[in-house]
Amino acid sequence: MKEKKFAVCYNKNIENSSKAKDALVSFLQKNSVFPEITDIDNLKSGVDFVFVIGGDGTILKAARFYSKTSTPVFGINLGRLGFLSQSSKENLEYAAGEILKGNYTVEDRIMLQSENFTALNDFVVKGGTRGRTSSFELKINGKFVCNYLADGIIISTPTGSTAYGLSAGGPVLYPSLDAFVIVPICPHTLTARPIVIPDTETITICTPKNSEKYVVSTDGQAFYEFENEIEIKKSNSSAKLALLKDCGFYSVLKDKLHWGISPLN
Repeated sequence: MKEKKFAVCYNKNIENSSKAKDALVSFLQKNSVFPEITDIDNLKSGVDFVFVIGGDGTILKAARFYSKTSTPVFGINLGRLGFLSQSSKENLEYAAGEILKGNYTVEDRIMLQSENFTALNDFVVKGGTRGRTSSFELKINGKFVCNYLADGIIISTPTGSTAYGLSAGGPVLYPSLDAFVIVPICPHTLTARPIVIPDTETITICTPKNSEKYVVSTDGQAFYEFENEIEIKKSNSSAKLALLKDCGFYSVLKDKLHWGISPLN
């Protein structure tokens, strides 16, 4: 049987990331695993499993990159929320030990595609004039759906439904659902509500004629401009997230979003 090749990816711009990386590498080496070490700005393929140390942004970038080779990534959180991560630096050795024992599952997470850009969380479309509402025309499979006058539109995957889309009033979707969410940001019409659609649909957002260029953000990390219209659909690649077997989605909602917990008196 081929020996599994591990990598440790860290974000050197995050405080204590190097210390967590050193601690993880030391633990792995004590268990006869000698990983390749890389940072988030110099990702390399050719491995079978990747430990990613950082916040959700670090994990998003790594997951998109390694989706090309169907390589599982396991997040160790050093950020604020760490919704995509399965471990904190405090239980790093326990989590790594479970991974080495094979006590984990790998979930396929659908991604979005627009031109040469992919997103695991979301695409966010906004007008080119900051501080002003913009006009958007929404089409699905080439058919007109509605016009929005809003600050922007979020096109989200189930993975991203707990991110910007949730803050903008969208629903939480179970990660394995084959669906997308379209969420208008601060719409000027009370009947403009989020829509959940199958992930087989093609979404087109059109801009008014003679308008300024609109801006699209990819997972809040890459930005590009477009004129006239943008087409968004399901990516042919999927992200592979490694999850500990004793950590389910509902417990993550409760522990990290404090779901359904009443405020203290």
